[in-house]
Amino acid sequence: MTIKVGDKLPAASLTAATAEGPRPVTTDDIFAGKTVALFAVPGAFTPTCSARHLPGYKDLADEFKGKGVDSIACLSVNDAFVMKAWGESQSVGETITMLADGSGDFTRALGLTMDASKFGMGERSQRYSMLVKDGVVAELNVEAPGEFKVSAADYLLAQL
Repeated sequence: MTIKVGDKLPAASLTAATAEGPRPVTTDDIFAGKTVALFAVPGAFTPTCSARHLPGYKDLADEFKGKGVDSIACLSVNDAFVMKAWGESQSVGETITMLADGSGDFTRALGLTMDASKFGMGERSQRYSMLVKDGVVAELNVEAPGEFKVSAADYLLAQL
């Protein structure tokens, strides 16, 4: 079953890609008591993700903060080393928390997986954005296959 607005996020362990290396984090560490703009991509370094999705959130980070968002997180079914390298290549610094869902457990628990086998990528995350308030989904925007509209930074920002 796919998560929906009003649902509490499932408890899960993820890995944050930090300057000091991979750091295990829980969904409580990331979302409890905070307002978080979370967006997910099918893969780090992929064309739309690198050219439009991640840069949009980086460029609008101050506007998100100005509207009460405590942090912005980017999630992908990739390992933490890939997420760290991608964040460095995009110069996100501390602006965006790069989260690895290496085995896809969190993505699967959300009901937001997609089969990217025909692209040689296996099971990945659908492209989406959500606003999470204290662990509860306040907004959820899941893209249709091949689209990039409702998960964009400006779209989520307009919902605040």
